[in-house]
Amino acid sequence: MKNWKIAVIVLLSLVIAGSVACTPFRGGGGEEEDTSQMVEVIRDDLVVSINGGGNIAVSSDANLAFGSGGKIDEIYIKEGDEVWEGRVLARLDTSALELALTQAEAAVVQAEAAIEQAQATQTQAEANLEQAEYDLKLLKRQNIHGSRRTVAELGLEAAELGLGAAELSIVAAESQLVAAEQAVAEAQKQLDEAIITAPFAGVVADVYVDEGDTISTTTTIVYLIDLAAMELSVELDEIDIPDVEKGQRAIIEVDALPDLSLEGEVGAIRPVPTLEGGVVLYEVEIDFVVPQDSGLRVGMSAEADIVIAERSGVLLVPDRVIQQDRQGSSIVYVMVDEHIEERVVVTGISDGFYIEIISGLEEGEMVVTERQERSNSTRPGLPFH
Repeated sequence: MKNWKIAVIVLLSLVIAGSVACTPFRGGGGEEEDTSQMVEVIRDDLVVSINGGGNIAVSSDANLAFGSGGKIDEIYIKEGDEVWEGRVLARLDTSALELALTQAEAAVVQAEAAIEQAQATQTQAEANLEQAEYDLKLLKRQNIHGSRRTVAELGLEAAELGLGAAELSIVAAESQLVAAEQAVAEAQKQLDEAIITAPFAGVVADVYVDEGDTISTTTTIVYLIDLAAMELSVELDEIDIPDVEKGQRAIIEVDALPDLSLEGEVGAIRPVPTLEGGVVLYEVEIDFVVPQDSGLRVGMSAEADIVIAERSGVLLVPDRVIQQDRQGSSIVYVMVDEHIEERVVVTGISDGFYIEIISGLEEGEMVVTERQERSNSTRPGLPFH
């Protein structure tokens, strides 16, 4: 916005200077007088931007809630407090949850002991089976029958059953351990969810509950905002939006803080437009970092100039001096040795007031902005286009 204001001031100054420096001259016949207004070809910077207005908003905020329901035990912050990432903001009454965690941890210890006992039983059962197998093989080699062999065979069956029972005990104990560990994890999760911590450094914008309130998981407890990074949302019409791209530089002016200088960049372009009064508008978000102690507040009105093109140290002339010849080439009229000559030029970008000259002119040359020929007779002047 400042750029076009400066351009207007410079343009008016050049027009006034050109008017003062009008150079009258006569053709060879002396019948007609040519009065031309001129401006000098200058070298300067040129910025082409698209302007839009909107309101300052936060780019990072969060509505914080507990992950489990219960009674609020403590709230450690109040509205307006600045907090750091990870700071505890509020806590539920966790006495029942702590008891559940203790019981779950005790169940884990019991399940681990049961596994150890079952493993010891299995070891003994494996030894018993090995002995029973040995005893039976010995009797078979000695070809002993009768009650001794029957007892050995029954002992082998009993050892096999004992080993199977020991293995089943291990499986049961391991299942109990898995269930106990899951109970510990769930109890710990509920304890963690009974505490709200700040997900980022910011400012507490609102606290919606009081200590002692009973809440559910859908109850918002704290609204946290990050005032270090803000955004400006502006609306641009469909004519301008094709030239806007993510990452383009933007110069921001805040109505309430005219001395504040802010620079950001296009962060997002909403793909779906809105329709207002028959005009198609697209929302563009501009991200920027807020200087410390800037006084900037959420909701303030601001305008942004989104820079779509810029050149440094280029030749410039006012847009209005550029004309077209019959072949469609861009031409200007240049004062050379008190005569006006037509010259073809190659132009570049324009901000609507000044246009870049790529070739065809030199710095310091004088170009005609308006030309009229006046006859010494009563014939009226004709504008030169």
